[in-house]
Amino acid sequence: MALTKEELQKKFSTRRLILPMLLGLGVVGYMLHKNYEPGQLQTLLQASPLWLGITLLVLLVRDLGYMYRIRYITYKALSWRQSFRVIMLWEFASCALPSVVGGSTIAAYILFKEKIPLGKSIAQVMVTAMLDNLYFVLAVPLVVLFTGGQLIPTFDTMSETFRLSLVITFGISYLLIALYAFTMFYALFMNPKAVKRLLLRIGSFRLLRKWRPALLRHANELLIASRHLRTKDYAYWLHGSISTIFVWTARYAIIGCLIAAFTHLEAADHFLVFARNLIYKVVLLLSVTPGGAGFAEIAFPAFFGAFLGGFTTIIVLLYRLLTYYLYLVIGVIVFPRWVTQVFGKEESSAIPVPAQNKNLTTSTTDTQPVK
Repeated sequence: MALTKEELQKKFSTRRLILPMLLGLGVVGYMLHKNYEPGQLQTLLQASPLWLGITLLVLLVRDLGYMYRIRYITYKALSWRQSFRVIMLWEFASCALPSVVGGSTIAAYILFKEKIPLGKSIAQVMVTAMLDNLYFVLAVPLVVLFTGGQLIPTFDTMSETFRLSLVITFGISYLLIALYAFTMFYALFMNPKAVKRLLLRIGSFRLLRKWRPALLRHANELLIASRHLRTKDYAYWLHGSISTIFVWTARYAIIGCLIAAFTHLEAADHFLVFARNLIYKVVLLLSVTPGGAGFAEIAFPAFFGAFLGGFTTIIVLLYRLLTYYLYLVIGVIVFPRWVTQVFGKEESSAIPVPAQNKNLTTSTTDTQPVK
């Protein structure tokens, strides 16, 4: 799909940004109204300054970790300033687009507009996607092993049938993510042409025929990325893997740090909160609202309410302010300036895509496409 300046701005129009903000804040407002108790807001004054500081520090080092990873994956083609813009725009896209779409859909375009050749930008986005999914696939068995039956939350109003359906939903989601991660690994490093033939065969079914162009484009992108990534050395993958472990561990640890600011948590409780956050994020992937707005606020008490009691709604608001609304605000500031800088005085600029009938085995993808 080609993106023009106008189409990009339409994706992040004011109307599209205000709707999820109102939805999320509306849910929090309803929760405050329904569960309000006199003096509840005074709990904010009782928060531990130490743990609030740790929460902000974890948030900061997480974003620095993302910046380091994208800068290293691009072989330092991006400056630190460019890395900041890319990561903030990536987070902004994740917040402004539905969870099932995510920010990765336009990440290659962002990198391309930062003067990284199209083939490399596609490969680098696929690297981050593969490493992110592999982290989740490998982390889940570990947390299940150490938390056992406590991983799925239970409370008095939850029926056994609902809890079982939650377990089944998570199990299916985990298997799909694992299948996607290992299929991508196989396509990038072992047999990309076989995966391309599989995708085209899937697209030939009558019910899926309208998605055939998208499947063909994705298959071509896999071939491009595979050719770039097979030449990377051990140090490249070591740095990419370590930085991925660092940023995602920090991302999942934020909720535990925030909860600890309002109530005492033992080390085992921190680990359980971390483990449940893995499940929580999978649930949010099912949301059709931008950034999981509304859905994230509703689901939060089910997973973490047992640790907080009456503080839950306040923590929901603080957590979403730090991990969702903050990036919307930063994106609103960074995005217009970025658009002005990369497009300049051009009326429109489209991202080229590889020709669907082109022989990709002989094409040179590092050549900067002609606009």
